[in-house]
Amino acid sequence: MAGIGYEKGRRRRSELLEAAFSRFATLGYRNATLAQIAADCGVSRMGLAHHFRTKEALLLAVLEERDRVNGRDFFVGSDPSVEPLDYLDRFARLIDDNAAVPGLINLYAVLSAESATDPDHPAHGYFRDRYRRIRGHIDAAFAALKADGTIDARVDVDNAGAAMMGLIDGLQVQWLLEPDAVDIGAQLRRWYRQGFGLDLA
Repeated sequence: MAGIGYEKGRRRRSELLEAAFSRFATLGYRNATLAQIAADCGVSRMGLAHHFRTKEALLLAVLEERDRVNGRDFFVGSDPSVEPLDYLDRFARLIDDNAAVPGLINLYAVLSAESATDPDHPAHGYFRDRYRRIRGHIDAAFAALKADGTIDARVDVDNAGAAMMGLIDGLQVQWLLEPDAVDIGAQLRRWYRQGFGLDLA
């Protein structure tokens, strides 16, 4: 019986995360309410609080779950400083995948914009640390490619991580406005090729 109860609780938690994902993606953190999320899953506020005691905890759980899924599906065993081309290829494939998940790009665009100018936003530290971590990985990949001669020694790779993340963020906003006109993954691969001579199909 204990096993059945655990499985039921795990399913309920997953349903709540999916409902919160949808609400945060469409309404943002400030406008989405716990009452809406609970109603979407057919549970009471008390039932939701059994799994997530606060709205802040629920938001961070949604973001952490996406990181867990992305890490599992795209970056297990990947080291940007050891296999940099593999890392950059995986990154481009992740971008392709993100565009195929309804609401995902919207979620990150809305929440990163909300939290960027508000140090008290519950996701402020998450996005600051996430950008810092990803920039570091990208910088390590490009530095390794320059060191081994894959990228010409005359090409400046300093701050490649900031440039690449800026490119992706800008493309994502354009994609949200006009998805049929912008292919984020294709544009990223074009940047690899035109800026650094890296042909990653």
